[in-house]
Amino acid sequence: MTDTVDDVDQPYDDDVSKQEKIEALEEQLDLLESQNEEMRDELLDANAENNKYKQKLERLTHENKKLKQSPLFVATVQELTEDGVVIKQHGNNQEALTEVTEEMREDLEPDDRVAVNNSLSIVKTLEDETDVRARVMQVDQSPDVTYQDIGGLDDQVSEVRETVEMPLKSPEMFDEVGIDPPSGVLLHGPPGTGKTMLAKAVANQTDATFIKMAGSELVHKFIGEGAKLVRDLFELARQHEPSVLFIDEIDAIAAKRTDSKTSGDAEVQRTMMQLLSEMDGFDERGEIRIIAATNRFDMLDRAILRPGRFDRLIEVPKPDETGREQIFKIHTRGMNLAETVDFESLAAEATDASGAEIKAICTEAGMFAIRDDRTEVTEADFRDAWEKIQAEESDDEVSKTFA
Repeated sequence: MTDTVDDVDQPYDDDVSKQEKIEALEEQLDLLESQNEEMRDELLDANAENNKYKQKLERLTHENKKLKQSPLFVATVQELTEDGVVIKQHGNNQEALTEVTEEMREDLEPDDRVAVNNSLSIVKTLEDETDVRARVMQVDQSPDVTYQDIGGLDDQVSEVRETVEMPLKSPEMFDEVGIDPPSGVLLHGPPGTGKTMLAKAVANQTDATFIKMAGSELVHKFIGEGAKLVRDLFELARQHEPSVLFIDEIDAIAAKRTDSKTSGDAEVQRTMMQLLSEMDGFDERGEIRIIAATNRFDMLDRAILRPGRFDRLIEVPKPDETGREQIFKIHTRGMNLAETVDFESLAAEATDASGAEIKAICTEAGMFAIRDDRTEVTEADFRDAWEKIQAEESDDEVSKTFA
């Protein structure tokens, strides 16, 4: 029996349908595998994100736990005894006797800084470091003042360079002669005469570490704080030898000692005695040069003026007429001046003016030109500026008289 056409075509159609189904299933499988891969990547990202949040949670939990803990207090070991360790807590100067383990006791020495808890038990030892107030007094960038910016003080500049700069740059010269270099220089004179500028010029011209401070910064409320800051300042200077220590307004802590019994005066005297000890005590000072400045030389205690502490007492007076002319030229180097400006006559007219006042005259003269919408400063501007400054000083003196 022979096959009909229908009998032949039907199996062929079935094969085509199966093939299409297979291809469709394969496409669906590829799509599912692609989706599965994407979901796997998303799962990995989600796991990574979850781990990140877990770490953040652990960190915040740890920080929260630390914040809930009682703070530790800083103290200093005073003495090691058979009964324990005597410590003094910073700030209130409270002393206490506490026990420590034998292992910790072996690592402790007097003057060590330690951390104690509320029970004043030693928790751990701390590294010795200078007071942060001392570290911020270190000048990292040299001032832009040079000796050429100082007028009318040629003799004073020479003495300062001999006392401070030469021992740092050429110490062998002193060794060959067989003498010790001068230990320090005290600059004294009226306000505005260039004492601080001399110190800035030294900082600019030497490679030594420059540490600046004001005497008033050493006056503190709590007992022993001023003396500790003095020790830290000199320790910082020793760590960075060679160094120059500049103490401005030294009369704030080095005034003549009196019989006053107030706690404030006693604390200032303790600070001064620590300064005297550091300047010329039992221990060698090392390659540390000291520059000090004051407007009240008559107030200083005789102990700080003796040789060995300040070997050079340099008076920085108000400039004479030649000096005033030099200072006028220095402060007008960048100004647009009229050709008729005569510095000699200006210096002769500005009688008894200090260097700071002459700088103020130059600034005020420029302001007069700006007010008149001019770019050139005339001699009349300088004369008007000097008259204005004199009038302001007279008004200030009158107000002080009636205050």
